[in-house]
Amino acid sequence: MLFPDRYQRNAVSVTAEEQEILKNASVLVAGCGGLGGYVIELLARVGVGSITGVDGDVFQPSNLNRQLFSKESNIGSSKAEAAMIRVAEINSDVSFTAVCGMLTEENADALLSGKSVAVDALDNAESRLLLARAAGRAGIPMVHGAISGWHTRIYTVMPGDGLLEALFAGGGTGAEKILGNLPFTAALCASQQAAETVKLILGKGDTAAGRIIETDLLDMTFEEIKLR
Repeated sequence: MLFPDRYQRNAVSVTAEEQEILKNASVLVAGCGGLGGYVIELLARVGVGSITGVDGDVFQPSNLNRQLFSKESNIGSSKAEAAMIRVAEINSDVSFTAVCGMLTEENADALLSGKSVAVDALDNAESRLLLARAAGRAGIPMVHGAISGWHTRIYTVMPGDGLLEALFAGGGTGAEKILGNLPFTAALCASQQAAETVKLILGKGDTAAGRIIETDLLDMTFEEIKLR
């Protein structure tokens, strides 16, 4: 079924020429849960033509508070497959590849081949560093996002900048396990990641490369930390 007016409300913020660029772009989203679910939804709706979602996990009851694709009826089902079903329902023009397995040293390079941007929607330092290294080898940016309680953090890792390695030198903090993961925090962080991804594809606006963007929803404050 064709929907010629699908992207009408993207204009003038996204021009017809830019819409074509998005159509020809390919993005890998590592993680299809709290952050990844929203990122995939937003990228599909804005018109990114090819999306690969990587997640070897299945839905659990604790995911119901924030993970967009989780439902009471699909507890125990694959997160990547749920993402594929959702994308097919909202935008049949998007080619979605579901990888029902974890990102590994063995498959990372192949999965990132030909991609425009990698999105980090993972939940541990080891996997994030693996993705950053593979994105660096592929010569593409990686958009990092993390949440804990009422707080979000995003930044963009450019190939070879070593930013993620420096920040996670001591391993992950695990703050989300202490402070929890709220639904609106996940939605905001994923929205920031999706916007950053689109900007990187289109080459427009100021990206979050070289700076950390942190938001505190409890105090409604926004902080920019510039990095050398």
